[in-house]
Amino acid sequence: MKGILDTKANSGYDDEIMRRYHFPPQYRTVAEELVGDWIVYREPRRNGGRRAYIAVARVLGVHADPSRVGYSYAHIGDYLPFDRPVPFAYNGTYAEGVLREINNPSRVGAYLQGKSIRGVSESDFWAIVRAGLDETLAPANATRLELDYPHLDEETLDLLGAPPAEQERRIEQILLNRKVRDASFRYHVCEAYDNRCAVTGLRMVNGGGKAEVQAAHIWSVASGGPDVVQNGLALSGT
Repeated sequence: MKGILDTKANSGYDDEIMRRYHFPPQYRTVAEELVGDWIVYREPRRNGGRRAYIAVARVLGVHADPSRVGYSYAHIGDYLPFDRPVPFAYNGTYAEGVLREINNPSRVGAYLQGKSIRGVSESDFWAIVRAGLDETLAPANATRLELDYPHLDEETLDLLGAPPAEQERRIEQILLNRKVRDASFRYHVCEAYDNRCAVTGLRMVNGGGKAEVQAAHIWSVASGGPDVVQNGLALSGT
C-alpha cells in the first residue's frame, strides 16, 4: 500500500525523515501496512510547513521505540527529495482522491486530524511523484542531467521512453533506477552551487545548458549515503 506521512519541524517526535519516522500508538497498524512500499512526505502548514508534498521514500520496516512505551519508528530508505514542493491542492483540486470527495473544503483540515499516516491510491501517488520529479524527468533537461542517449543503459532508455500509463505501472523501477536518482541528485547539487565548482570556483556551462561540474557524493551511495544536496559537492572534472 502506498502512503502519505505528514512531517513537521519541531513536532516533538524523534524524526530524521531520511532514515526514520517516529509515531504514536494509534498509527502502528497502518504503518505496518506500508512496510515494503513507498510513501510521500507532506509538510502541513502548521509549524511553518509549506502545505506541500516534499519527497518520496520507502518504508523498510517498523519497530518499537525502546525508550517510549507504545511509540514506534518506521525505518526509511531510498529517500529522494522532490525537485520542487508539490502543492497540497492546485486550483482548488486536492492531490489526494479521498480529499477530493469532501464537498466542503473547510472540512478537509478536520478530516485529516489523526491521519498523519494514511494510505493513498496508486494513481494519486504516481501523479504526486511525477509532479515532484518534473524537472529531473523533463526531456528538455535530459542533456544537462545526463539522462540523454550517450549516458543511459537500455533499461533506463526503456523506462524514460515509456508512455505515462506504463511509467505509472513501473514507478518503483523509476524510483530505484540509479541513473534517475543520479540525475535528481545532480539537479539539486548543481542548482545549490550555481553550477560552480566548490573548490576552484570555476563555472562553465555549454550551449546545451550542461554544467562542467559534476555532483559528487560526500558519503558514498555504496556506503549508505543519501541522494540529498546536503550530501553533495559540485566539483570540476578538471
